Amino acid sequence: MIAVHQEITPPPVMPGEHAVPTVLRHAVAKGRPVVYRAPAPAEAMPPNRTVPQRGFEDFSIGEKFHAPSRTHSESLFYAFQLASGDNAPIHYDIEYCRSRGHPGLMAHGFQTLIQTAPGATGLAQQMEDALVGFLDQSSRFLKPVYSGDTLYPELEVVGLERQRTTGVMTLRSRVLNQRSEVVLEGELRFLMRLREPEAA
Repeated sequence: MIAVHQEITPPPVMPGEHAVPTVLRHAVAKGRPVVYRAPAPAEAMPPNRTVPQRGFEDFSIGEKFHAPSRTHSESLFYAFQLASGDNAPIHYDIEYCRSRGHPGLMAHGFQTLIQTAPGATGLAQQMEDALVGFLDQSSRFLKPVYSGDTLYPELEVVGLERQRTTGVMTLRSRVLNQRSEVVLEGELRFLMRLREPEAA
C-alpha cells in the first residue's frame, strides 16, 4: 500500500502547546502520514505615507499642534490603573475621594501628562522619518483633574537648535480643562535628523 501524504490546516494551538507537535498528534490519531508546510510569511507592508514628511528645517517657531479633546470618564482612570499598576485610592476609590472633600476621582499626574503625547496630534506623523529619539520632558501640575473633566492638549514649537548633523526641537506642552484653566504645562525635546547635514 502506498501512503498518501496530505496537507492539512493545523488546528488551533492551545495554551502550553506547540503547533507542529499538535498537528502530528492529530495525524497519528487518524492513522495517516502528514506533510505540514508552514504558511509563507506575509510580505512586509510599505509604510503608510498619507501625511507628507517634514524635516527639522521645515518646522518654525510658534507652530501649534492640538490633540483631540477628551472627557476623562472613570473608564479612563481604570485603564490608566491597569497600564501603570498604580493603586492609590485617591485615583480609583470615589468614596475615599469624597471623604477627603474631592468632587470625584483625582487623576494621577501622569494620566494628565500622557495627554501631551505628540502621537495624539498630527505632529508625530509628520516627523516620522526625521525623528531620531525623544530626549526628555519636564512638566508642572498646576490644577487637579477630576473624573468628568474634559482636557484640551496643545503643543507649540518654542525651540529649534541646529547642530552639525541633527537638530533639537523643543515643544511647550499645555493642557487646559473645560473652564480654560491650565492644568499642566511643560516641555518636550526631540532629536531630529537634518536633511542637509554640515560637512565634517
